[in-house]
Amino acid sequence: MSSLTTDRIRDHATRLGLTHLTEVVTQLVDRAEQAQMGYLDFVDLLLEEELGLREGRRFRNALKLSGLPHHKTLDEFDFAFQPDLDARKVRDLATLEFVRAKSNVALLGPPGVGKTMIAVALAVAACQAGFSIYFTTLDDLVRKLRTAEATGRFNRQLAAFLRPAVLVVDEVGYLPLDRAEANMVFQLVSRRYERGSMIITSNKSFAEWGGVLGDDVLATAILDRLLHHCDVLSINGPSYRLKDRFDLVTGGEPMP
Repeated sequence: MSSLTTDRIRDHATRLGLTHLTEVVTQLVDRAEQAQMGYLDFVDLLLEEELGLREGRRFRNALKLSGLPHHKTLDEFDFAFQPDLDARKVRDLATLEFVRAKSNVALLGPPGVGKTMIAVALAVAACQAGFSIYFTTLDDLVRKLRTAEATGRFNRQLAAFLRPAVLVVDEVGYLPLDRAEANMVFQLVSRRYERGSMIITSNKSFAEWGGVLGDDVLATAILDRLLHHCDVLSINGPSYRLKDRFDLVTGGEPMP
């Protein structure tokens, strides 16, 4: 390819906003010549290169805005440490069919068993697939709604929680809510019902949610909508946090 043609391609790519191609067009041409690509294959290579860069940039920016506490994936989850957990079921969820169906996931179990890590990993997978995501604890969610209500911005804040395709609500049950706060949660769950997915983590069984939400009737109404289309996973194994602590003390050897 002549330098004149290369310069013209770079100029056109810049004007079209295909800025990455201006930097790599020569390398891509070399690859195409070495592989003896046809015209359509070369066009496909050009577009794939630019799209890959843009998708990577979108993914990184979306993760920054997601509120996720970390960006670990399911590949980093130690299923061997939780042998009672159905690993195949978790991996099925990672195909994101529940997101496409606008259904929910509930992860139940005591503290430290990996509920939040699985929730985050599913959210990361959804983000990578192009779905919008947001992570919050229940306490932070209610605090933001309370603050918004006090300043006349409740509907705007509620709309912000309705917008993501996947909303992760962590730590349901760690702090009790009063009736007004439980009603805010009901409004959120009710309006997301069959319109967007939620991933819930809780250290309480569903039978205990009446005490968490401060109102049995509201708890029943929330669970009715949340569980209508929902995959429920209970994790009742040992704590990862205690495992790490024991490893530090014993050097990885079992406690006597």
